[in-house]
Amino acid sequence: MVRLLGRFGGGSARRPGGPRPPQTPDDAHDRHEGPLKGSSPTRVERDGARTRRPGALRAAVGGRSVAGQVFVLQVVIVLLLVVAAVVALVLQVRHDSTVEARNRSVAVAQAFANAPGTVEALRSPDPSAVLQPRAEAARRATDVDFIVVMDTNGIRYTHPKPDRIGKKFVGDIAPALAGRVVTEDITGTIGPLVQAVVPIKDDGKVVGLVSAGITTAKVGGTANQQLPLLLMAAAVGLALATAGTALVSRRLLRQTHGLGPHEMTRMYEHHDAVLHAVREGVLIVGGEGRLLLANDEAHRLLDLPADAEGRHVLDLALPADTAGLLASGRVATDEVHRVRDRLLAVNQRPTDIQGGPPGSVATLRDSTELRALSGRAEVARERLDMLYDATVGIGTSLDVTRTAEELAELAVPRFADFATVDLFDAVLSGGQPEAATTLRRTALSGIREDAPLFKVGERIPLVDSAPQARGISSGRAVLEPRLAEATGWHAQDRERSAHVMEYGIHSLIAVPLRAGNLVLGTVSFWRSDKPQPFDTEEVALAEELVTRAAVSIDNARRYTREHTMAVTLQRSLLPRRLPEQDALDIAYKYLPAQAGVGGDWFDVLPLSGARVALVVGDVVGHGLHAAATMGRLRTAVHNFSALDLPPDELLALLDELVARIDQDEAEESGNSPVTGATCLYAVYDPVSRLCTIARAGHPPPALIHPDGSVEYPDVPAGPPLGLGGLPFETADLELAEGSRLVLYTDGLVEDRERDIDVGLELLRASLAQAGPSPEDTTRAVLDARPPSRATDDIALIVARTRALAADRIAEWQVPADPAAVSDVRAAVSRQLARWGLDELAFTTELILSELVTNAIRYGGDSIHVRMLYDRMLICEVFDGSSTSPHLRYAAMTDEGGRGLFLVAQLSERWGTRYTPAGKVIWAEQPLP
Repeated sequence: MVRLLGRFGGGSARRPGGPRPPQTPDDAHDRHEGPLKGSSPTRVERDGARTRRPGALRAAVGGRSVAGQVFVLQVVIVLLLVVAAVVALVLQVRHDSTVEARNRSVAVAQAFANAPGTVEALRSPDPSAVLQPRAEAARRATDVDFIVVMDTNGIRYTHPKPDRIGKKFVGDIAPALAGRVVTEDITGTIGPLVQAVVPIKDDGKVVGLVSAGITTAKVGGTANQQLPLLLMAAAVGLALATAGTALVSRRLLRQTHGLGPHEMTRMYEHHDAVLHAVREGVLIVGGEGRLLLANDEAHRLLDLPADAEGRHVLDLALPADTAGLLASGRVATDEVHRVRDRLLAVNQRPTDIQGGPPGSVATLRDSTELRALSGRAEVARERLDMLYDATVGIGTSLDVTRTAEELAELAVPRFADFATVDLFDAVLSGGQPEAATTLRRTALSGIREDAPLFKVGERIPLVDSAPQARGISSGRAVLEPRLAEATGWHAQDRERSAHVMEYGIHSLIAVPLRAGNLVLGTVSFWRSDKPQPFDTEEVALAEELVTRAAVSIDNARRYTREHTMAVTLQRSLLPRRLPEQDALDIAYKYLPAQAGVGGDWFDVLPLSGARVALVVGDVVGHGLHAAATMGRLRTAVHNFSALDLPPDELLALLDELVARIDQDEAEESGNSPVTGATCLYAVYDPVSRLCTIARAGHPPPALIHPDGSVEYPDVPAGPPLGLGGLPFETADLELAEGSRLVLYTDGLVEDRERDIDVGLELLRASLAQAGPSPEDTTRAVLDARPPSRATDDIALIVARTRALAADRIAEWQVPADPAAVSDVRAAVSRQLARWGLDELAFTTELILSELVTNAIRYGGDSIHVRMLYDRMLICEVFDGSSTSPHLRYAAMTDEGGRGLFLVAQLSERWGTRYTPAGKVIWAEQPLP
């Protein structure tokens, strides 16, 4: 600062009146005399003699001074002119080369096309033998790169490279076939060139084509002759510009002392800013202790008289310690001195450290205001920190109660001694808040636990005069600085209010918890230990804090509502109880994800012939969409299973359904489809103990043998549902009675922190240690899971196989003779008597008579009858025909058509299923 002030020059401090006109460079050089008596010349004056040394030329062209800027500008202009001339020359040469190449190629092609003997050569048996020598001779004579003669199909007769004769010409020949001359610019293997294609006409008809081409490099070259001359002229111009600039620079350097225009302008601006615009007092004291300069702020802080400059600092009526410091000239750093009612921080440095004039410069700061400001800034910083912590610390979970607790915990003890959050009951369950309902204490936090406030879970009765009720009705925070004088708050509960006052709580801020137009509840901040009551600034902070928390609480409320709806929908879509059947002992478990509702489902579907189908599926995603899609797929599986389809065919139909769902959603929303699902479908037959399984992108089933060993059967893994294009395959497993088949969804074995193979091995280990019953197996599997937070649904089914006893199965082969029907009726009666089902003999005989008669009439030669004694009495007729019978209503005059109607009336269910060898018509009767 001393050096800068030394360069400024001048006398005493200037008062803010009119600005002093800036000096010219010559005036500054002639009048440069420091304000301090006996001071040494400034650095500019001391270095002025150096401008005549050879280094001045380097300074002149350095670019920082005025001369350097002029020099750089002239050089740039010359260089731009040179570059422009070179570019123009190159462009002109390229244009001329292209025009010349086009003219030459057209001329050569036309001359060759019109040459005598060309047409006759084209008609000769071997055109290439005649035309190739001529074309090569003409090419060398005209100095073109190629002359190609071709027929009207573009097949070459001539070419500089003989191996390309007979190949198709590369280029556009359509205009030439129409009788026009065409030229085109291309880049070939020999570089940029121009080729022309002209027609060869005979009596006005195009009988052939001639193409001639030449590279632009052959007709160019002028630029190489002109460019050196242009560069020499540019170098001469640049040298002259440099010499002229050097002459001008020496004169400018002597006048400006090497300063640039920006530096010269800044000298006056810095002088005024340092001395009069800063919020610090500046004092310059000479070596003998006289005040040489004082800016306006120094006059204000020290209350100096108007004639202070030039007087000794000990004569300015300053405090002794302050005057002694200024007169001594010693170094001081942030020394605090009391001057009247101010605390001033003084910094002082000598001016003669680097050869400057004797004296010192002192700066003064009013630390009284700074200390007050620092205190307010600290409070503001603490409040900003609390708001930041509220932003990142409130709403870490999508739970309404936990979010309210985070708000209360954040406010205590940083803002209040106690904080309570009261919400409407509907908000806690995710519903819309209703102002008429009662508030419930949701969160309470305080510096002590014995405060006589309502506890968590208690209902909060409000009267209209209470601060919380007034805040909810007005939508604004209510401040009660002194609860002892708040009659409306006392009217809410006088006995509890008295206990609160005795406890020491004396001030309250009640802020409504608003999210948009919804009022979710109210937040109360209580103060007890701090004697000062809440003020209006703290009310603004409380509103900001509650506003940020309200968004998180409303998000949690909305999530709770959506989660509840999704869980309700999912529960309604899943089977509530398993159907009755005797083929499998089944235990199941369904665990929904804690973070959201997924689309996992399972089903047990009784089929014809005592068979049972097991289904496990998983829809991609979570929420209402996944649950709704799961319901659609589960309904589809129910409908498809009624057709008695094999597992692979059922998955194929399900795959088409998912693809249509994707397509419909994509067309409706305009986005890519997001639906996807996996499924495993298994059919178990207790008669043959055969289990047929197919899966679509689903984890493989696990099989526990009767001896306790565990394996994952090799079931072909088809693509997930919705991809389409690939067939599904089945696997047939013959299961011993007592085997346990374990079906599950990927939530049981997949985890973000481990590979699926690890999950499958953990599942194998838990199954190997499970008890013999399906219930023991499900319990062992779920107990072995780590206690981490479930991120996906889990569906688990354990089915232990049974086999239908041989004495409950009756089979007969029936010849294709109507007379055999009576034998079947007799055999059925005897078998029902052995089973003790004589009551069903009449209806069973009638049903089988109709089914066997239809099979003999329409089904072919191979007829087989089977009866199964299970939970129902099942009658089955096998035949080799693939035609399905249809139920119809016969007219009064019809002689037939009533057989299947009788079967439908007498049986509980009936239907048809297809086999590789034909079909089976079956009917079920309930047991007496």
